[in-house]
Amino acid sequence: MRLTSTLAALAFALLPATAALAAPPDFSGCAQSFFEGRAPAATEYQPGQLYSLCFDSFAVLYSGQSKSPVYSAQYLTRERLLAAHGMKRTDHFYEEARLPQAARATLEDFRGAQGYDRGHMSEAASMPTPEAMAQSFSLSNITAQRSVLNRGVWAKNVEKPTRQYAMRSRDGVYVLTGPIYTKAPETIGPDKVWIPHEFFRLVYDPAAKKAWAYIVPNTDDAQVTRVYSYDDLVRLTGMQLLPPGAL
Repeated sequence: MRLTSTLAALAFALLPATAALAAPPDFSGCAQSFFEGRAPAATEYQPGQLYSLCFDSFAVLYSGQSKSPVYSAQYLTRERLLAAHGMKRTDHFYEEARLPQAARATLEDFRGAQGYDRGHMSEAASMPTPEAMAQSFSLSNITAQRSVLNRGVWAKNVEKPTRQYAMRSRDGVYVLTGPIYTKAPETIGPDKVWIPHEFFRLVYDPAAKKAWAYIVPNTDDAQVTRVYSYDDLVRLTGMQLLPPGAL
């Protein structure tokens, strides 16, 4: 993966290279989803028209340009995951009514998108209550993810190991998950939902003061062959995903 060239490609293909840091998003209603309550701010390398959305057990910074999350944030603890175990999956996807109509992804966008699933960023399997489970199917928490990836490597080699580590951790882990665009994206549906080129997941253990990342291509043959450092992920996304002093 050519980390050094990705940001230049993004700046050229997607947004003005001179854009400044966006204002910090307002997640005051769900600050518990972020380490020290501090949510990452988007940069010029993430698509604009941003909306902060709070849910019972996760939070989403959503882009009305890409019609998908910039990231979805969770705090996973052993207690929450034990509560999530055996929780009935609803599979009732819905359009996010809190977003302006022009900014929403719709159910129609994913119909007929051959080879793509409605892929959760904060996964249903980690939701500790029926309300949180239902909320996880908001399209604001969803990306166009290759079906083979979503049901295979992503579920088994990214989401499951994250939960397994959180179950063993002393104080739980903070998780940030989102799409990566390395060039001008293709789209699906009448609202032109962007198709990610890759996905990232950052896992941060505050007790151990360590973080690691998964970076996985949005392809049918994707594999997880290694984990990446926090610095690798920052170079790739352009975002400081953790506050100073976290590591």
